[in-house]
Amino acid sequence: MREALKYLVDYKAIGDTLIKNIGVIHQNFLPVGLLGASTENPYKLDVNKAKELLKKAGLPDGFKVTIDMRTTQPVQGITENFQQTAKRAGIDIEIIPGDGKQTLTKYRARTHDMYIGQWGADYWDPHTNADTFARNPNNADDAKSKPLAWRNAWDIPELTKQADAAVLERDAKKRTAMYQQMQAEFRKTSPFIMLYQQIEVAAYRSNVQGLKIGPTSDTTYMFKVSK
Repeated sequence: MREALKYLVDYKAIGDTLIKNIGVIHQNFLPVGLLGASTENPYKLDVNKAKELLKKAGLPDGFKVTIDMRTTQPVQGITENFQQTAKRAGIDIEIIPGDGKQTLTKYRARTHDMYIGQWGADYWDPHTNADTFARNPNNADDAKSKPLAWRNAWDIPELTKQADAAVLERDAKKRTAMYQQMQAEFRKTSPFIMLYQQIEVAAYRSNVQGLKIGPTSDTTYMFKVSK
């Protein structure tokens, strides 16, 4: 059923319109620029494939589900687009709008059906995202650690072991392969539908020189800029 939903997103339409110039389609938990980031994007809108998978899951007539959505763009546009394409496979999505605090609080308490949101890397090592998307050492309600995998009640002991091993691997090539293997498993079985990687843009006059957008918001250095 999870994989069926991934075939009900019109990635191309979203990429060409709703996130044009602010994001690029990316279906992996590691953003491009980090060690081991995969650039494979195997999913595309395929209603027939989704129906086939739903039938195998015992849901040939689809189902009803809710999605918590923050009322900002492009989030709202993406959610409404997904609602329309999912309907073509019999999935009836009720959108529950709210502000950031309302939707995030519900998500953190894992009382949602579906939730659409954004995530940013905290530091420039692949473990920053593997630690939250691909690790869930304790799926209990009273767990001390509550990563994104926990919020979606995704119990993954084997993937957690792989993430724990990858962070300790000192050989860069071996480590890269480990993260790419984890991302392949994540794409197929996870409850996450990864949509896009946000990109930074800047507008400046023709007499401005030396401006280069850094890989993070705090590495766009102004001391190099002149006019």
